Amino acid sequence: MAAQGVGRRERVRQATLAEIRAAARRLLIEQGSQAVTINAVAREMGMSGPALYHYFAGHDELVGAVTADFFRELTAAVEAGRDSRPPGEHGPRLLAACRAMRRWAVTHRAEFGWVFASPITAERRPDSPRELAGRDFEQVFLEEVAELWRSRPFPVPAPGELHPSIRSQLRAYADATGMGLPVEAIHVVMSCWIRLYGLLCMEVLNQLDFVYPDMEAVFEECLREIAPRLGLDYEGPSGI
Repeated sequence: MAAQGVGRRERVRQATLAEIRAAARRLLIEQGSQAVTINAVAREMGMSGPALYHYFAGHDELVGAVTADFFRELTAAVEAGRDSRPPGEHGPRLLAACRAMRRWAVTHRAEFGWVFASPITAERRPDSPRELAGRDFEQVFLEEVAELWRSRPFPVPAPGELHPSIRSQLRAYADATGMGLPVEAIHVVMSCWIRLYGLLCMEVLNQLDFVYPDMEAVFEECLREIAPRLGLDYEGPSGI
């Protein structure tokens, strides 16, 4: 009976934690990131600010938990896009993953902005839910790129061509992630990611609306241009 009571209490606690994170998300979407405070979330929940501290130690922990939720949701969307193409078709799988990321971003602009475009400052311990969920997201792309490199290496800069500072930073990243690629290959991958990520952030923040109110074809043009850098044949979606 005691064990059942503990189990019940834990289920209630987990349900309340989920409600708190959902309330924070509503505030983010409806009023913007600055509206997501402990007191505001507590009001949404019909509780006092001090009562909320029974569930989250403070604003940083709440932000980290909500961010982890967004990362998990995005990761699931990207994995579903990637897995819509058969294993081994690394080019189409990468392109599909990139398109899935954009679809999630443009349909969840507030959430994407919170995580990527203008991230909220929060404690980022290596073992925090936010960091673990972020690494899971990153791994979706890293694994596919590593498989691509093993099956069909793409063109990379010649040895000695990279600036020593760039090389040392890439080596540190390779060691931290266990990516297992030459730093020259990681440089190519990161160059492609910077272009894609930068364009997506500009779209989500409406920075190009004055020229391109519809960015889908622009995004596809970006994919078409970076595909050869990864040794891929570009395959466009229907209708683009």
